[in-house]
Amino acid sequence: MSETLKLAELLGSLSYALDMTEGQPEGHCVRCCWIGVHIGRQIGLSEQAIWGLYYTLLLKDLGCSSNAARICELYLTDDQSFKRDFKLVGSNLSQVLGFVFEHTGKNESWSKRLTSILNIMRNGDAIAQELIQTRCDRGAKIARQLRFPESVVLGVHSLDEHWNGGGRPEGLRGENIPLNARIALLAQIIDVFHFSHGQEAALAEIRLRSESWFDPQLVAAFEVVASDAAFWQGLTDPNIAQAVLKLEPAQFTVPLDDQYMDEIASAFGQVVDAKSPFTAGHSERVGFYADLIAHELKLSPQQCNWIKRAALLHDVGKLGVSSSILEKPGKLSDEEFRAVQQHARLSEEILGKIAQFADLAFVAGAHHERLDGRGYPRGLSANDIRLETRIITVADIFDAISAERPYHAANSPERTLEIMRGMVGNAIDETCFKALETILERELASAQATENGQQRQIIPSTV
Repeated sequence: MSETLKLAELLGSLSYALDMTEGQPEGHCVRCCWIGVHIGRQIGLSEQAIWGLYYTLLLKDLGCSSNAARICELYLTDDQSFKRDFKLVGSNLSQVLGFVFEHTGKNESWSKRLTSILNIMRNGDAIAQELIQTRCDRGAKIARQLRFPESVVLGVHSLDEHWNGGGRPEGLRGENIPLNARIALLAQIIDVFHFSHGQEAALAEIRLRSESWFDPQLVAAFEVVASDAAFWQGLTDPNIAQAVLKLEPAQFTVPLDDQYMDEIASAFGQVVDAKSPFTAGHSERVGFYADLIAHELKLSPQQCNWIKRAALLHDVGKLGVSSSILEKPGKLSDEEFRAVQQHARLSEEILGKIAQFADLAFVAGAHHERLDGRGYPRGLSANDIRLETRIITVADIFDAISAERPYHAANSPERTLEIMRGMVGNAIDETCFKALETILERELASAQATENGQQRQIIPSTV
């Protein structure tokens, strides 16, 4: 796989998950890459600099999931529609205030809505700083974890800085803002306005924000790019993803071995888990437990590694579900439950964009299927549920029950196993469950035998 799959293809496909959590139409980051690379080449960047810009544009929203739950809490709203609509708001105070009044708690009682609006009005600057700082710091951290150079890391971190110093999180001004960040923000606004209102609206908006949000020289460079009809044809081409793959400078391609793919899977698992404080570390733990079960079943090292990778990415579709639903402490409505169920299908769709991941996509996307045929998204029968999926399902259910969630307190390993025994044969596979039971009993017995009598931590120390 490492010989045929390119880094650009893998991260370009996974960028569709970032589009969802920002409430953007599918392919937003890919289109931004098309726009930004054309600007970079227009201003004469070297091919090495273009390479860094390319990945800044694809990954500009790496930290976007980390403030989703907080947005829901503060604004009493759906984080995805909030983020989508806020990208159409400029710096004009009346526009910002209008947005706050329109979007805050619109489905809540008037008193609750008023309380939230007053809190935002009183603490607006601190709230904005908190939300953007969280996003920027998290995005930069994950970019480093993905082994990218500081030009990419700083480009992701400074995405929300403005040319006139009015941006965040550092209030950088002019050329103190990393060039990759300046181009990425410009490309983002071009795509948002072009997609929602058309070509002329996009041009009008960046002209309006030139010298306030945007570097005027970059705006002028885009004016030249925009004069070429082929640029706009490429931007609207249904096959733009393939065109963007060809934009990566070939001489700087990074080898994509199995270890690097595992690191990428782990990083995107962290992006998913950042959607909710209750799911912090969930993907990593499910990967850890699935790997243990696979080894207990004496699968080959290659199979174990493949299953762990699928487990790390099993919930990537949750980036397409509003945090207002994921964070809800009470019973979900039928509509909300259907929205949650969509995450399994979305996981398969996102991972399926990578040709070499077709098999992995099917296995990961099926983790909520049940042996009795009452699972989702397909309602598969037992004969159609593969062993790899059965392993991930047992690992996923164990972590979901044992960890604290909005709708239940944390459970001990013993209590979790007790609950799961009632699911054997209808929801979960007996062989996989017994493997997990054996692992935990062995670990707990070993922990009790230690000299100090304290239990060892069986959850990965990295979480």
